[in-house]
Amino acid sequence: MQGAFALHQQGRLEEARAGYLEVIRLQPRHFDALHLLGALAMQAGQYEEAVGLLNSAIGVDPRQAAAHANLAHAQRVLNRPQQAIESCDQALRLDPGNVAACVNRGLALRDMERNTDALAEFDRALALQPGAAATLEHRGHALRKLARFGEAAECFAQLLVVAPEHDYARGALLHMRLQGCDWTDYARLADDVLASVRAGRRADYPFSFLAIAPTVADQRRCGESFAAQIRPASMPLLSVQQDPEARIRVAYVSGDFREHATSYLMAGVFEQHDRARFEVIGVSFRPAATDPTGLRVSAAFDRFIDVSQMNDREVAMLLRDMNVDIAVDLMGFTNGSRSAVFAHRAAPVQVNYLGFPGTLGAGYMDYILADRFVIPEAQRGAYAEKVVWLPDCFQANDDRRAISAQAPSRREAGLPATGFVFCSFNNGYKINPEIFAVWMRLLAAVPGSVLWLVADGASARANLGREAVARGVDPARLVFAPRLDYPRHLARLGLADLFLDTLPFNAGTTASDALWAGVPVLTCTGEAFASRMSGSLLGAAGLPELVTHSLAEYEARAMDLARHPDRLAALRARLQRNRGSCALFDTRRFCRNLERAYAAMWERHCSGEPPGAIALPASAPARRSLWSVLRGRVFGSP
Repeated sequence: MQGAFALHQQGRLEEARAGYLEVIRLQPRHFDALHLLGALAMQAGQYEEAVGLLNSAIGVDPRQAAAHANLAHAQRVLNRPQQAIESCDQALRLDPGNVAACVNRGLALRDMERNTDALAEFDRALALQPGAAATLEHRGHALRKLARFGEAAECFAQLLVVAPEHDYARGALLHMRLQGCDWTDYARLADDVLASVRAGRRADYPFSFLAIAPTVADQRRCGESFAAQIRPASMPLLSVQQDPEARIRVAYVSGDFREHATSYLMAGVFEQHDRARFEVIGVSFRPAATDPTGLRVSAAFDRFIDVSQMNDREVAMLLRDMNVDIAVDLMGFTNGSRSAVFAHRAAPVQVNYLGFPGTLGAGYMDYILADRFVIPEAQRGAYAEKVVWLPDCFQANDDRRAISAQAPSRREAGLPATGFVFCSFNNGYKINPEIFAVWMRLLAAVPGSVLWLVADGASARANLGREAVARGVDPARLVFAPRLDYPRHLARLGLADLFLDTLPFNAGTTASDALWAGVPVLTCTGEAFASRMSGSLLGAAGLPELVTHSLAEYEARAMDLARHPDRLAALRARLQRNRGSCALFDTRRFCRNLERAYAAMWERHCSGEPPGAIALPASAPARRSLWSVLRGRVFGSP
């Protein structure tokens, strides 16, 4: 036994495994061998096997707190948080000072979105083991989920002191500061994160990195580094139907089938799918929501499946058992996503769409849906996925979005009775010192103007007010909008004169919301997908002159519109005329294009071709089969 344990400590895991198995052959009820085999199984990502071994060890000696704590870890990874809590409770009854049990209990509570309780467990663990790097990381993320961004930033700063190279700590610190609009040491931190990612280190999470990354290449490096930690599939692909004319089964996979930007955009598409050609399945990481959007979305699917109690492998197997042809990941690397489902190859064709505006850098994703603006032809090789260019715009939109009939007055919305209203309802982490400086110069140059923002929390409002003062602007000219339900939010948006976009992370849903409400959006484009979203929307809405290509041009265009009300009024009138006919808000047209994209992907698969770039024509010519049209339009990457 000692020899096997020594091999384990040396990292010679297969030899250690063989040694433990030999001990168990001779002594089937040997606690240490069973326990350590369970630990080895966890190291190998074999958590189901680990649960069996650890339960066997506990059956031999139920008084060992470490075995219960390890069992809790395996149960939590398998998405069994309640069982994990029960195992932690047993470990803590046996050993109240068991740090691993406190941490695992906190993680299980966080998985159940009981973040206040989770924070208490992490604090308890840190009292037992001060300065533990992993626990500080977990504590920081619990504070993030509680929107206590300043405290979260302090926690990640402390983590960097005790473990300067800890994975993702630099990016987490910067992102928490951006969430709270705290730009302390912004330039140095951003440069440090960017340099670390370029050096191949895990310095930032892919989504938060979008707010500082200037290029697709940088974003891909970050995504590849993150995706490499997701264990690849061990399951071979199942045989699939090979008839391209058969009904195609599409599964949309998300945790955001509720009051959320993804559902606001996609609800109409789910409803509009041609059921003669497609079966449409919703696969939800959360229980079915009972809010209005959640009820509408769940009813729009042919089948809506709650997989919140399943682990990633089980979800992948479910999609395989249902013979899903195309699985669409609507989350990517966003909060609450479960990318390991796709790493297990849940479907023959897997698509990255909408939730994550960029490449995932993951070898298990076949395609990314885009348009010619967000991903120009010259950039397609920079994306890990094969690019599918939709004809008009990458972004789905719901032409049934309801705007409340009870629009507030300016006074009711907290705005002054007169004066120009610049607006930017993007999240705080998209605002940076450079773009804010432009906004403050605009306020200084346009008398009586205000900047209307959404800023969650008193600290963010105070930080932005302080930054305004530093740039010579009265902080009273910053007006902060509270969160409202979606129809009322859309109704108040119409009070703004001009929506100002952010860079390098453009508005997505926020921009189409403004356009739907009749408010022109001024954007500045960069290189990467996230820097080009609003430009795509404006092109599809018939307002291309609101797309600028430098911050100097952006500032000059905003100034011109604020000083020439007639020019802005003409844009608003054109937007109003276009809303009922433009490509951006034509849900049926978008849905038909999306279906043609799915059909092209599926035809490639059925013909035995690997994924390849796909360019769809603006419309399918009359009296020709869909397949004959697509066959001439699909081409492989060079």
